[in-house]
Amino acid sequence: MTAWKSERLLNLVIMLLVSRTYVTKERIREVIEGYDKRNDEAFEKMFERDKEELRALGIPIELGHVDKFFEDEQGYRIKRDAFELPDIDFTPDEAAVLGLAARVWQHAGLASATSSALVKLKAAGLDVDRDALDALQPRVVADEPAFNDMWEMTISRTPVRFDYRRAGATEVVERHLEPWGVVTSRDRWYVVGHDRDRGEPRMFRLSRIAGKVLPDGEAGSFEVPQGTDVRALTSSLEPRRTSVTATVLARKGSAALLRRQAGEVVESVDGPDDLSPWDRLTVTTYAVEELAEDVLAHLGDVVAVEPPPLRDLVTARLTLLSGTTA
Repeated sequence: MTAWKSERLLNLVIMLLVSRTYVTKERIREVIEGYDKRNDEAFEKMFERDKEELRALGIPIELGHVDKFFEDEQGYRIKRDAFELPDIDFTPDEAAVLGLAARVWQHAGLASATSSALVKLKAAGLDVDRDALDALQPRVVADEPAFNDMWEMTISRTPVRFDYRRAGATEVVERHLEPWGVVTSRDRWYVVGHDRDRGEPRMFRLSRIAGKVLPDGEAGSFEVPQGTDVRALTSSLEPRRTSVTATVLARKGSAALLRRQAGEVVESVDGPDDLSPWDRLTVTTYAVEELAEDVLAHLGDVVAVEPPPLRDLVTARLTLLSGTTA
């Protein structure tokens, strides 16, 4: 996705979120850069595509009457309560919204454009609720390299191929997929779609995709089966997992996400070095393999303690990366 398109989508989210009333299509066209320079037909097509992309991410765009006493003018808004999130338990829709905002907000140029968008909204006479914007601060980050390309292919209905490494495996296998949706589950990003290799719906974790996501056909060459509920399908495809209690050591000031997931944090415990204080985290996980990946991702700031299968997975992966034998 190009930067200008990401900027336009983010500004549209901001406008519909901070407005205290429904915003007419005409006002949206006047304020959002990118819409204002289009003719009527081009604007209508662009606006409909943008709404479709945002709704595909689970962003709840509502249509309603601008004046509750007069029903002759309609407008759009995003309900603020969809963004008033709890500290830990995000619904899939909330996580998708925050994921979009987090990805765009990381670009300094777009952050400044966001600030200027608020100025434009106020200058245009829009009644702005500035506090609502705070909910867009990124808390869930979709930092997988495959995210942008997979989302773009999903929106354009383009079949894809990619190399995929299953949990606990060292080799990668090329997969072929018709992507139906990009979703979140248990703080992870997945793509759900029709697996051409197996001839059935499957779900793939984006962080396990190795290398590029490449087109494997023409845009618009498939359709999502009518009536498909991607969220429900995600739940049905998830393996039934039993919880495991694990213990890890985390260097002071590191592993923010693990700390949020921890049921218990004991500060200032003995650690593997004396360079900084260490804390002991007790974490409940449904997949030891995923927790091992989290430990490895912190590059020495997190150490696996128990259970033994967690330590073994981390040791095996480190051995593989270092090219040595155990």
